[in-house]
Amino acid sequence: MINITVMKESMSVPEGTTYCELSEKFADRFEGPIMAAMVGNKMKELTSKASDGEEIEFVDPSNFEGMSVYMRTVCMVMLKAVRDVLGKGTEVVIENSIKKNFYCEIHKGETVVDDELIGKIKARMDEIIAADMPVVRERLLHDEAIKKLAECGRSDMVRLYRYRKDTIINLYHIDDYYDYLYGYMAPSTGCIYMYDIVPYERGFLVVVPSRRNLKVLPKVERLEKITGVFMEQMDWSRLMEVKDVADLNDTIVNGEFGELVRINEALHEKKIASIADMIYHRKDDVKLVLIAGPSSSGKTSFANRLGVQLRVLGIKPHVISMDDYFINREDTPLDEFGNRDYENISCIDIKQFNEDINGLISGKTVEIPSYNFVTGMREYKGKFVKLEENEMMIIEGIHGLNDELTPSIKKENKFKIFISAMTQLNVDNHKFISTSDSRLLRRMVRDNLSRGNDAAATISAWPYVTRGEERNIFPFQENADVMFNSATIYEIAVLKQYAEPLLYKIDETMPEYITAKRLIKFLAYFLGASADPIPNNSLIREFVGGSVFHV
Repeated sequence: MINITVMKESMSVPEGTTYCELSEKFADRFEGPIMAAMVGNKMKELTSKASDGEEIEFVDPSNFEGMSVYMRTVCMVMLKAVRDVLGKGTEVVIENSIKKNFYCEIHKGETVVDDELIGKIKARMDEIIAADMPVVRERLLHDEAIKKLAECGRSDMVRLYRYRKDTIINLYHIDDYYDYLYGYMAPSTGCIYMYDIVPYERGFLVVVPSRRNLKVLPKVERLEKITGVFMEQMDWSRLMEVKDVADLNDTIVNGEFGELVRINEALHEKKIASIADMIYHRKDDVKLVLIAGPSSSGKTSFANRLGVQLRVLGIKPHVISMDDYFINREDTPLDEFGNRDYENISCIDIKQFNEDINGLISGKTVEIPSYNFVTGMREYKGKFVKLEENEMMIIEGIHGLNDELTPSIKKENKFKIFISAMTQLNVDNHKFISTSDSRLLRRMVRDNLSRGNDAAATISAWPYVTRGEERNIFPFQENADVMFNSATIYEIAVLKQYAEPLLYKIDETMPEYITAKRLIKFLAYFLGASADPIPNNSLIREFVGGSVFHV
């Protein structure tokens, strides 16, 4: 017998008892199916065995890690079902996440994803789920794992594992279908209680409940603008023949990394110049350019580069920080946890902001405030601004796309830009790179280089940051006149050099260990590359240092 504590209850159980067996007693405490066990700061698969002295907590899909296990298991079932319906040679690519749903494409000859095909895939998935088939993890020798992947038509993973010389490789299988989706899985297919597949663009979306409401499937929204950016980036990656990590590693090995950087930066410059042209053609009306985007999307560097392009066209921009219109710190509203909610739109003095902007539009001279982050007070220090002919304002801030910020400013006077790092590089066909993870790596590196923060502090704050983005930025992204994707195909190979040493400082006694361990495993698939080829006006220089701009 071993002595353990499960969900705060002490008990003795036979040695060899699995977490899955233990979870049965506590299933009714959770809204959704139990997905994994947490032992200290480590996550354990339910098929693993408990050890003496452990303190065990369970997580369901309402937990971030639990939802990740659920999504991976749904995708594994979907991938097997597609293969069962269309044959072993079918290539499925999980391209990206749109509103927490996974966008997938099927690449097999002239296959068309229509309602009939979707119906067949769903019917096969339902059969696999109803059969409650085990999801089995196997530890295989490197060459044996490569052989299994080749038999399953996974040439993309075979190429990727050229750069991984692990003696042992973990693969999962459902019946005869082998795969690896870069994380823990549920013990069997029967845990999938709710999902849908919906035709979307050239492929389909895999839809699951949100973590905030496990009882219903969210309505699928057609986000035309953000989807357009993803589709464009997918096509560009294929054109560049760098669609996954193996391709990126090949460019490094073949000495072509510098050329890839130059082409990627040229694309950014072309896009920024195109946006400047759009503004120029509306210069008689546009007086206010609003730039919004999530943390570490490169807003500051983008605003500077846009300003340069506008000056080329004869437009002089005045950069005004939305932060300077913060209300005094003591008046900041509180969030549901009782903390000051600095990302709430009520933190902005909207009345004064609109009065000043309208004054500038009408030709008045306006004194612009500055916010003292030490005292938490707004101050006036004699900064007077007057818009002359061919001048306009650029304002960067998270609320720029929310019309509540500028209710008294005419629509024709505003030009709204949404910026985010929407990477389209995949690890392999079945694993895309999370936009949130790429931004977290950017912020981690920048915070350490410029502010001296360690990786644990950045990871600890990240859930609060992303919660604010989901409330204050993403719901308004379709309000943008134009979107700019600040991601580069090459950046993670560079960020790896800076991020890995920071992540290794986080040990298993720290709550940030789960995230650190996951990111370390993720970065291990990349070959490292020097930042030397990156020009000093690149958005990536905002994070790795050496930017020509004041960032």
